[in-house]
Amino acid sequence: MSRSTGWRVVPPTVLRDGPLGPGACQLWIDEPDDGGSVVGFVPVFELPIGWFRIASARDEEGNAYALAHADDPRLARMAVFDAVINNADRKGGHVLVGADGQVFGVDHGVSFNVDDKLRTVLWGWTEARLPGEAVEVLRRLGPALEGPLGEQLAVHLTVTEISRTRERVARLLATGRFPGPSEDWPAVPWPPI
Repeated sequence: MSRSTGWRVVPPTVLRDGPLGPGACQLWIDEPDDGGSVVGFVPVFELPIGWFRIASARDEEGNAYALAHADDPRLARMAVFDAVINNADRKGGHVLVGADGQVFGVDHGVSFNVDDKLRTVLWGWTEARLPGEAVEVLRRLGPALEGPLGEQLAVHLTVTEISRTRERVARLLATGRFPGPSEDWPAVPWPPI
C-alpha cells in the first residue's frame, strides 16, 4: 500500500521465514540526534509555531504539556495513509524522521480492520480539505484496489478488509477532507508516544 501511494511512508519491508514462523523484516531507520522530531509532548509555553495541539497533559510536578505535531506535509501524507489503512495505533513513537528528512511510519500491526477504528496522534488536520496531492493519490488507489493492488493485498487480507479499504478511499474522495475522530472509542492510542 505504501509503495502504491508513492509516499514511502513505510520503510522497505520484506516477509521472511524465521525460527518462530513467517514474519516481517523492516529497514532500520536511524533518527538524527539534532532534535528533528515532528510529534511529541512539548511544554505548553514552548509549543513551536505551526504545531497542532492534540491533547493536554501534566507531568509529575504539575507542569503543563501538549501532545502535538508539526503542520508538515510529510505528516499529512501519513495521516491520509493511516485513514486509508484504518490504522488504530499511530503513536508518536511510530513516527520516525530519517537522516535524509524522510518521515516514516512503523508498526502497522493494528490496521485494515473491517470496522472503522482510526486512532492516531495526527489529528491536526481534522475536517481540513485534503491536499491536491492526496486527492490524486486516492484517485489512483481506488482503481488499483480493484485490480493489481487488490490482488497483491489479497495474499494477506480478506476480501472484506480490501472492500472496506476501497470504501475508505471512496469516502475520503467524496468528502475531500481529512477524517475526524470517532466518539465511539478513544481517538488517541495509549500510550500516545
